[in-house]
Amino acid sequence: MRDNLTWVSEFVLMGLSSDKQIQTGLCPLDSRLHLPMYFFLYHLSFVDICYTSSGVPQMLAHFLLEKKTISFALCGTQHFFALALGGTEFLLLAAMAYDRYVAVCDPLRYMAVMSPRLCVTLAGVSWLVGVANAAAETAVTMRLPTCGHNVLNHVACETLALVRLACVDITLNQVVIVASSIVVLLAPCCLVSLSYAHIVAAILKIRSTQGRRKAFGTCASHLTVVSMSYGMALFTHMEPLSVASAEQDKVVVLFYAVVTPMLNPLIYSLRNKDVKAALQWVVMRRSESKH
Repeated sequence: MRDNLTWVSEFVLMGLSSDKQIQTGLCPLDSRLHLPMYFFLYHLSFVDICYTSSGVPQMLAHFLLEKKTISFALCGTQHFFALALGGTEFLLLAAMAYDRYVAVCDPLRYMAVMSPRLCVTLAGVSWLVGVANAAAETAVTMRLPTCGHNVLNHVACETLALVRLACVDITLNQVVIVASSIVVLLAPCCLVSLSYAHIVAAILKIRSTQGRRKAFGTCASHLTVVSMSYGMALFTHMEPLSVASAEQDKVVVLFYAVVTPMLNPLIYSLRNKDVKAALQWVVMRRSESKH
């Protein structure tokens, strides 16, 4: 009996579900999710996952370690990806605001206007501008000499924390920070505001209460995420460098690294009738296949 006892060298993890339909995602399975909005949600979800992965593991490790150090190269890499992914998310939210504008103000031509080509272009521009902005700001920030000072009063390699260590004139950095804020924050925020101004005007023209509620419901999730994301970012990044505090910066970084990626799936999925219907359809098919 003891001769048959064996020990394995590895284990196979089944994951959250063994159902291939759930593993491959809901969008390819349900025609209700074959809409431009869900194309942008794919990109937004990928950005959230990458943003969390770029900084949170380091933060968790430093909670446990007494020596909280990070190499210059890794700090620059973390700084670049945080800026690139954060900027891309703000620009994607602006593209999604235009999508909601077309859906409410011109519903009959929605699929014609929001063509696959336009969606790919909007997503591509968001990524390109986000990456280019991050590359420029990282290059200007990481070149600053610190004269031996290497203690960052922050949880991550963030722009303002790095600039505070500089022992030279930082006028160029201040200009770049303001320009970056305009490109990835203020300009997209103005586009979002303009889109929702037209949306509100269109909703007010609807006579029935049910029609107004339905029109507003198509924008509720996106408006919640926009208010949450743009609000704190504009308040912090448009503030002068001399006024912004280190503790305030820490709260903002933790908010975007932990809270936003956690809430976005809940806002866009659990409150979305199409996603819930698609999930129920997959679960029902799975239960029927077992019987």
